[in-house]
Amino acid sequence: MTRIASLLLAFVLLAAAPLHARSETARTPVTILISIDGFRADYLDRGLTPNLSKLAAGGAHGALRPSFPTKTFPNHYAIVTGERPDTNGIVGNNMIDPRRPNVKFSLGDPKQSLDPFWWDQAEPAWVTADKAGVRTATMFWPGSEVSIHETRPPDWLRYDEHVGYAQRINTILDWMRRPADIRPAFVTLYFEAVDNAGHEFGPDSAEVNAAIADVDARIGDLVAGLAAMDQPARLLVVADHGMHATDESRVIQLADLIDLPSIIAVETGPYAAIEPAAGTDNRVYEALLKPHDHMSCNRREELPARLHYGRNPRVAAIICIAEPGWTILAGAPAYPVKGGAHGYDNQDPQMLALFVANGTGLKGDIGIVDNIEVYPLLMKLIGVAPLPSDATGELAKRLP
Repeated sequence: MTRIASLLLAFVLLAAAPLHARSETARTPVTILISIDGFRADYLDRGLTPNLSKLAAGGAHGALRPSFPTKTFPNHYAIVTGERPDTNGIVGNNMIDPRRPNVKFSLGDPKQSLDPFWWDQAEPAWVTADKAGVRTATMFWPGSEVSIHETRPPDWLRYDEHVGYAQRINTILDWMRRPADIRPAFVTLYFEAVDNAGHEFGPDSAEVNAAIADVDARIGDLVAGLAAMDQPARLLVVADHGMHATDESRVIQLADLIDLPSIIAVETGPYAAIEPAAGTDNRVYEALLKPHDHMSCNRREELPARLHYGRNPRVAAIICIAEPGWTILAGAPAYPVKGGAHGYDNQDPQMLALFVANGTGLKGDIGIVDNIEVYPLLMKLIGVAPLPSDATGELAKRLP
């Protein structure tokens, strides 16, 4: 080799090395928190999830015990705050605050569900991360559209169930293609199809199985896309609750126990949140607090301590909890009773939710843990000190 050729080769190697080094150092791990709404823990055993099962085999898996009530918004907020609903303020999918007596929070009312008033009792992980200088992005998550403590993630989208799953995955992959200084280090992703199918067709239906397989395939697309760009990732795949089969033969009708104008049924279904109407004295309490078949009713301050529920003033005066599979109604149902539901006692095994972790350092079967324990684990993975919460740090302490 001539001297000139040697010098040219040396120059090429010298020039290439810094570019390679810069590429490698830029690809710091991203932490991705994925929710599959309504993915019951035992769905993972159906042989329909090759991608999730591979992630579990190479990392950790187990079951999350949801907080009571085992509903979507309270538990999604519990996962990202470490606070149970009684503490985080999202005490139900529907609720009333004494400070707004004529207003009801509900999922179908964006004027209320997007109002920071309802969410500011706790601080989700993306807000704390943003304050610490960690860039976040949310491809949907309950609360992520709201300016909580006057902060939103730098990248967020208004929830729209019509946004296809391939588009959701491609959006995250596009975020990962950004330059390092504007690339998110913490991302959330949300899928609703398994929950929707469970409600409409029941947890043992072919439709649920199809939804499970479809979501699993999309997670496979995400993993493959990240690998193609050499993007290391710490994946936490969770669910908010499980699902229990319901039908029209297992119904508790409140109208048979009390005249309906005497109550305000804030929530009905697997559990009922009930406020006595004005001027009813003790009639409502006397009618509902006595023993009933297939449900138990308590004043909120007398609920079993293990539920950690009833101290927040947003919790209704009377909480009735149905036996698993039963449905509490106040008049005609607003939705079909046949299919599936959640909201039952969080000790019901069919309310247990999925947990899979990969690339986090956790290994093996973690057993059953409260879902609030995801929060300190998540914060440790993204390198931000967690705020004080109801969690003990049980999962975070298992990291190597």
